[in-house]
Amino acid sequence: QVQVVESGGASVQAGGSLRLSCTVSGYNYNMLLCMGWFRQAPGKEREGVAAITRGGTTGYAEAVKGRFTISKDNNTNTHYLEMDNLRPEDTAMYFCAASSACISLFFLQKTQYNFWGQGTQVTVSS
Repeated sequence: QVQVVESGGASVQAGGSLRLSCTVSGYNYNMLLCMGWFRQAPGKEREGVAAITRGGTTGYAEAVKGRFTISKDNNTNTHYLEMDNLRPEDTAMYFCAASSACISLFFLQKTQYNFWGQGTQVTVSS
């Protein structure tokens, strides 16, 4: 059974930083084609924030470019989201996702992912 577990969410002030972690178990991590981070604010759709392919290609939503960095560690089956210069509008539940069959051109779309975590809350106050 595949398990996806996020951690690292917290409450911070605007301008602060956080690092989210996501560990995948129960599946050969090296066979996953894409790993991503999504977020969902109350009353809004879940949106793609950042993604990385098995080969290391990354992509970001326009709203977070230059502030967020996605990375992965194949040795520990973990991928990360480093978030700097956080803003109140970054407040959301953040979800980790992994895909065994994604198309990298669309790897910021939630429909590309078949494994999901339960989410971790990020709150940014002004």
